[in-house]
Amino acid sequence: MHVLSVSSLKGGVGKTTVTLGLASAAFARGVKTLVVDLDPQSDVSTGMDIQVAGRLNVADVLANPKEKVVRQAITSSGWAKVHPGTIDVMIGSPSAINFDGPHPSVRDVWKLEEALAAVEADYDLVLVDCAPSLNALTRTAWAASDRVIVVTEPGLFSVAAADRALRAIEEIRRGLSPRLQPLGIVVNRVRPQSIEHQFRIKELRDMFGPLVLSPQLPERTSLQQAQGAAKPLHIWPGDSAQELAADFDALLDRVMRTGRIPSPDGSVLA
Repeated sequence: MHVLSVSSLKGGVGKTTVTLGLASAAFARGVKTLVVDLDPQSDVSTGMDIQVAGRLNVADVLANPKEKVVRQAITSSGWAKVHPGTIDVMIGSPSAINFDGPHPSVRDVWKLEEALAAVEADYDLVLVDCAPSLNALTRTAWAASDRVIVVTEPGLFSVAAADRALRAIEEIRRGLSPRLQPLGIVVNRVRPQSIEHQFRIKELRDMFGPLVLSPQLPERTSLQQAQGAAKPLHIWPGDSAQELAADFDALLDRVMRTGRIPSPDGSVLA
């Protein structure tokens, strides 16, 4: 089971929409996927059409990461009505903010890792939608992860936030979890005709080189529309939606190659 955190240390750059785009790509391909909604805003849970009534949630898991609690906090996404496949969600909750203090104990940092170990046989890929900060929730996600994808946008402050995120990943790798590595930086909400955007993308490439992933994701309303309707991007009508879906397919290829996640046909991307 490969665990990928989707992170940003700056709000408003589309971190959750990137999580949903990758989840849609994985579901379309038939990869058995769990999405962990660790952001207290819980937008991933809304965008994946889940029913929360009578269920536990990620806050319950962080309080008690035993297998019985973990399984009660996981439910199938409403996306599974579209076509067969495993696309589950560990339900988000505003109460997760209670676990986001600035100085987590070592015991607390490993709680998500412990929880995911209970369901390791059930999934090939776990996507963790992180909180937009570097407090306990993000550290807990990273401790449980193999890779982190950093979401940014082509703006001055977002470039600085990406730099902070990569430095923080290295700090966690050295001090806590040696297996943790950055997958790279996804540049989101790009307007190709914008001179400012092109300048910032060049700045990112000059700073981070091959860590800046291709393709960059163009600014499109289709992903927000699909998210608002609680549908996967890959079934959303229109050329712009399908172009964006192809971009997420390419990013998923990178995730699967890095994690050596087998395709449903049993092959492994070279």
